[in-house]
Amino acid sequence: MDRLLNVTTGVSVLLLLMILVSVRRAHIRVEYSVSWLAAAFAMLVLSRSRPLLDTVRNYMGLPDSPLALFLLAGAVALIMFFRFSIVVSHLRDDNVALAQRVAMLEYRLRSQADHES
Repeated sequence: MDRLLNVTTGVSVLLLLMILVSVRRAHIRVEYSVSWLAAAFAMLVLSRSRPLLDTVRNYMGLPDSPLALFLLAGAVALIMFFRFSIVVSHLRDDNVALAQRVAMLEYRLRSQADHES
C-alpha cells in the first residue's frame, strides 16, 4: 500500500510541474489551472498524510485508504470535466453568436455596396 501511495505522490508532483510549466508557457489559462493545481495539491497532501487519508477513508466507509484516495481523485476529475464542458458549451454559443453577427455585417456591407453602384 505504501508503494501505491508513493506512486500517487510521484504522479501528483509530476502533475503539479506539468501545470506550472503549462501556465508559464501560456498553454493553459490561469483561471483554469487553479482547479487543477488544487486537485493535484490535495492528492499530494492525502498521499503523504496517512492519518488524514485514514480519517477520510473511515468517513467514507471504505476498506482501503488508497481506494479512498483514488475515489476522491476520480470524483474531483469528474467535477472538473463537467465544469470544463460548461465552459466549452458557452464558448460554442459565443462562436455561433459571433458568426451570426459577422454574417449580418457582411450582408449590410454588400447591401450598401450594391446601393452605391
